[in-house]
Amino acid sequence: MVIYFDNSATTIVDKDVLKSMNDFNENYYANPSALHRFGYIVEEEVKKCSEDIAKIINCDSSEIIWTSGGSESNNLAIRGYIEAYKRIGNRIITTSIEHPSVYNVFKKYEKENFDVIYLGVDRKGHIDIESLKQSINEKTILASVMFVNNEIGSVQKIEEIGNLVKDINSKCAFHVDFVQGFSKYKIDVKKSKIDFLSISAHKFHGPKGVGILYKNKDFRIDPLVLGGGQQHGLRAGTLNTTGIVGATIAAKNSYDNLDINVKKLRELRDYVIDELAKINDKYGIISINTCKDDTFAPHIVSVSFNGIRAEVMLHALEEKNIYVSAGSACSSHDKTVSSTLRSIGLGKDIAGSTIRLSFGKYNTKEEVDYFIKSIDEIIPKLKLK
Repeated sequence: MVIYFDNSATTIVDKDVLKSMNDFNENYYANPSALHRFGYIVEEEVKKCSEDIAKIINCDSSEIIWTSGGSESNNLAIRGYIEAYKRIGNRIITTSIEHPSVYNVFKKYEKENFDVIYLGVDRKGHIDIESLKQSINEKTILASVMFVNNEIGSVQKIEEIGNLVKDINSKCAFHVDFVQGFSKYKIDVKKSKIDFLSISAHKFHGPKGVGILYKNKDFRIDPLVLGGGQQHGLRAGTLNTTGIVGATIAAKNSYDNLDINVKKLRELRDYVIDELAKINDKYGIISINTCKDDTFAPHIVSVSFNGIRAEVMLHALEEKNIYVSAGSACSSHDKTVSSTLRSIGLGKDIAGSTIRLSFGKYNTKEEVDYFIKSIDEIIPKLKLK
């Protein structure tokens, strides 16, 4: 038996998604850029996929760009926009707890003498709206705030933030990394005044290597990849049509069953937090960095084991066929302290003792019980070392 609690890193591809991809690949393998009728048929299928995604987030299908994943979507939005508008202003704003594919892009522009503002967060990982308000001026061209933090699960007030940004400076673009939020939350990009939204299919039981970027048609971006002019010249290269079909089916599955799936995830999150608290009554070394309320995502739990290194705990669980993450999977091989955990006030030692559980729709209460039982067995052994 394999117990997989690392769904924020990636998810298993749904069987109906795999079947649809295989069927499509066998029957619609033409290049959608080809001038012949077969190519046109495939192009029309891709357009239908864009229309389906557009309905979910409330935009026009022409505003959907297909990418290779969340990191590329984030880079295309941020770098593409900054390069297109850098003559207008040089202040750009983000938070101290962004995914590396956002945070490191801002670090790059900091080295190029941009005025970069990194908004701090409170102990629960939420930004101070007043600090954001004070940071926006007439030279601000971009604000980027993630919806759900990938390490601790904190949720930002995106609609309030988007409207605030536009009220102060209507010319400032607003980007949202929605990679961990898609399939967990409904979103309306128009209502929330979002200009760029990043999505990654493998986070919601779709294929790896497929991402989505919503781009407000009123803003322009410089492409990162030049070539044959595909996707309105914004991203060159032959489209991953099979992956696009799979991503779209997975997206529709997620939102057709959104309320049921989220309710189950929230129940698992709250249950594991309660059970870990009981274990802590015995050992006194566990601290939970995630709360059981709506200010945190339903599927992520960050937990620290004081005195036990995260890698040690991870491998001890692995021996019991339980798979978790030592922080964000995207940067888990980096031995530096997580900027997110540092930002919420965790010291180096406790941050280095923090693991992340992330649930998916196929996880069960029985799996959580086995995890708790395993933790109860592991802690006494590791504390002695």
